[in-house]
Amino acid sequence: METVSNLQLNPARTVRGELQLPGDKSISHRAALIAALASGVSTFTNFSTAVDCGSTLSCLRQLGVQIARDANRLTIQGLGKLHKPLTVLDCGNSGSTIRMLAGVLAAQDFVCELSGDSSLNSRPMARIIEPLELMGARIESTSGKPPIIIHGTKAVTRLSYKLPVASAQVKSAILFAALSAEGQTQVHESSLSRDHTERMFNGFGVEVTTDNDLTVTLNGPARLVGGDMTIPGDVSSAAYFIAAAMLLPQSELVIERVGLNPTRSEFISVLRSWGAEISSGNVHDERNEPIGTVQVRGGIDRSSNSSARRLEKSKIPALIDELPLLAVVGTQLDGGIEIRDAGELRHKETDRLRATAENLRRMGAEVIEQADGLVVSGPTQLRGARVDSYGDHRIAMAFSVAALVADGPTEILDADCVKISFPEFFELLKSITTN
Repeated sequence: METVSNLQLNPARTVRGELQLPGDKSISHRAALIAALASGVSTFTNFSTAVDCGSTLSCLRQLGVQIARDANRLTIQGLGKLHKPLTVLDCGNSGSTIRMLAGVLAAQDFVCELSGDSSLNSRPMARIIEPLELMGARIESTSGKPPIIIHGTKAVTRLSYKLPVASAQVKSAILFAALSAEGQTQVHESSLSRDHTERMFNGFGVEVTTDNDLTVTLNGPARLVGGDMTIPGDVSSAAYFIAAAMLLPQSELVIERVGLNPTRSEFISVLRSWGAEISSGNVHDERNEPIGTVQVRGGIDRSSNSSARRLEKSKIPALIDELPLLAVVGTQLDGGIEIRDAGELRHKETDRLRATAENLRRMGAEVIEQADGLVVSGPTQLRGARVDSYGDHRIAMAFSVAALVADGPTEILDADCVKISFPEFFELLKSITTN
């Protein structure tokens, strides 16, 4: 498919086929950071092709890490001690890069500056600045936003810290810094966030435990050990194809070697509770990360319990990236859906609550926008429209699914923004849809 800034999509009749997806973005970020700090060489197969993950690799190269890429294999020579960069570290659009790398750099004995594009430089960083300063680093910021200047220290101190809001990125920043701290560091969560860092630290030689009250514990100092890993297909990317297959009758879709981490695959459980026919099999672990095959059959069981369609509180951290997509799905369900306690969506690449509400209205849906969520009416026959991605990859992909079930063509403005997370998205979507 030709790369264009705006893209027109036509309604589809079915989704059919088999897919293998590029490597999980969240896991790829962490794999690169872990390998850079580890002893020995690490080799990763199916490392993410996302621009965001490229930002992490670029920053690590500036910090002296040797990285080689050959076809589908990425090799990283672990350094342990990083080197002071000659210029500002450019994190691009990647919140994962700047927040987790800040944790790594808090424990290095040099000063460096991290910045990004205009979108990233408008995003709040206070949630990582506070705990990292409590651990001994000094961080300068621009009113709590990037660029940030990190004055690292080898004398990182242990920390017991309660997260104000569940955040895998903040938790990970603390854990990366804690590798150099003497004694026990604990992160206390109010609800479970993504646990890739904990799983992968254990998979690469550093014990991290999580108890029943969601307290994550690491005893430092600790040293990671390099090794090989095949990165599972990105389950957040799979969500768009799964939703499309669910919504289009007679669809049959198989996605192989996709990540099934329970802190990331909650949306599959939610869709099942909404009447989707989704099964998984061939599940096994790769460095503590579960991988398997997902099969979807089209159609919705209209007798499913509509009371399950209120998403709030404890469910939100595990669904945060999929909420715009779930709002689209909600337009097709009897009784619609309600999303609450999701105010964090206003501080992503764009205000995702506002963007989702505005685009759904353009397509004929009834939506009530609230401070922390949305109320979406359904079922609604969406109509093709001109919708705006606002430069946000997840908005563009969510409304690509809306376009498939709409009446008439839909134009997505700035569709190229999907390259940030999933450059192959539109090609793969085209390969499995019939019009």
